[in-house]
Amino acid sequence: MEEKITFVCVKRTEKLGQLCGSRASFPKRLQQANQDSKQLEPMMSVPASFLLCSLLLVIPHCTEVATQEVQPDPKTPCANWMGGAPGYPGHNGLPGRDGKDGKDGLKGEKGEEGPQGPKGDQGEMGVPGREGPRGFPGYPGQKGEKGEGSFVYRSAFSVGLTERAPHPNVPIRFSKIFYNEQNHYDASTGKFLCSIPGTYYFAYHLTVYLTDVKVSLYKKDKAVIFTYDQFQKNNVDQASGSVLLHLSSGDEVWLQVYGEGDNNGVYADNINDSTFMGFLLYPDLDIH
Repeated sequence: MEEKITFVCVKRTEKLGQLCGSRASFPKRLQQANQDSKQLEPMMSVPASFLLCSLLLVIPHCTEVATQEVQPDPKTPCANWMGGAPGYPGHNGLPGRDGKDGKDGLKGEKGEEGPQGPKGDQGEMGVPGREGPRGFPGYPGQKGEKGEGSFVYRSAFSVGLTERAPHPNVPIRFSKIFYNEQNHYDASTGKFLCSIPGTYYFAYHLTVYLTDVKVSLYKKDKAVIFTYDQFQKNNVDQASGSVLLHLSSGDEVWLQVYGEGDNNGVYADNINDSTFMGFLLYPDLDIH
């Protein structure tokens, strides 16, 4: 009976060693089991069924203690008692999938200035800007070269009457010459002859005495203006007129009394004058 109980305890202890997972601790546990069997010798008279039940109650406790011990390294040759030899390294696995993009890093420091690039194409013309302030007057320029002399066109006359009563319906001959430098006025005919085409100014101032006056200014045998002055008894009066005319070369201009003899009151003496004058304002430059 004693041997049977010891055998059962040894078997349970070996089983316990397998559960605990360490061969090195098996002899210690076997020795502990023998000691436990010696302590059970006074209880040999106890029924075997009672001892068997007690042993079954102890096994769970030993299992809990075994789990608290340090587990052996599974890579050691003696792992789990009968571990095999280490196998060869396996093949490299397939690359994993790309991970998600990480967050943007901090802004780096400003780099060094690069070399100047080539000149770009010319852009479009911009909108004109505002007018700037007026600048200061500049310095006088250098005196230019002497130019070619320009011809000054001159044509003028101023004449007066010496006769008391000129004949009507014929040109009045003003024989008193005040100015006739270019000789464009002919005192023998009383007519002005145009030699320079252009614009001319003509005027006359006549003394009226003894009778009424009717005079007209002619251009190329055609009356241009008329002047009438009524005589006042015992009084000396004035009749005058003026006009601008464009003349061509060869045109003639003169004064004459028109109508009957009763309208010939043009008068002149040593203290009263009747005058006729004209001059060129500006020539026709496209011709000369």
